[in-house]
Amino acid sequence: MPATRSGRLVLLRHGETEWSRDGLHTGLTDLPLTDHGRAQAAEAGERLRAHGVEPALVLCSDLRRAADTAKLAGLRAQTDVDLREWDYGGYEGRSTAEIREETGTAWDVFRDGVVPGPTPGETVEEVAARASRVLRRVTPTLADGDVVLVGHGHTSRVLATVWLRTTPRLAAGLTLDAAHLAVLGHHREDPCIISWNC
Repeated sequence: MPATRSGRLVLLRHGETEWSRDGLHTGLTDLPLTDHGRAQAAEAGERLRAHGVEPALVLCSDLRRAADTAKLAGLRAQTDVDLREWDYGGYEGRSTAEIREETGTAWDVFRDGVVPGPTPGETVEEVAARASRVLRRVTPTLADGDVVLVGHGHTSRVLATVWLRTTPRLAAGLTLDAAHLAVLGHHREDPCIISWNC
């Protein structure tokens, strides 16, 4: 039987930006946090400490909204570009309502994907492949303690499904609010969700 890992994998979504506040898909556009988002990030640091998180490793997306969240939460992070948000291609900066009106469908990013635009866009499987690379990188460290990953809403949700060894489209059934945490771990040798959106 495999040894049970002692550390937890903690996902921290960045604080509020103008686009996240307004419900616009924010992939590679490098937006700053709002003042409210900065306050949220500081509060997230307090919640991490309340959960007893003492990270052996912190990785962070290179986009400023995530990097600033990590800093304001009191975390010293290494950069990992695989934690970037989904590349939304032609849907960058647009709301779900706008995309649905244009396509005439009940469009859902996890089911229907994106179209190319100024950037090529990604499939949910490509996002999951990036998440898999992150998990391969951090798994050995979980034997030493907690790992915190500071990133983005959709990518973090997909990463959780990879952790659970299930389809990345299950991420459609998860939500992760700005500056909130998801705590992943193990029940015996099985990966599990310990707490979500806290």
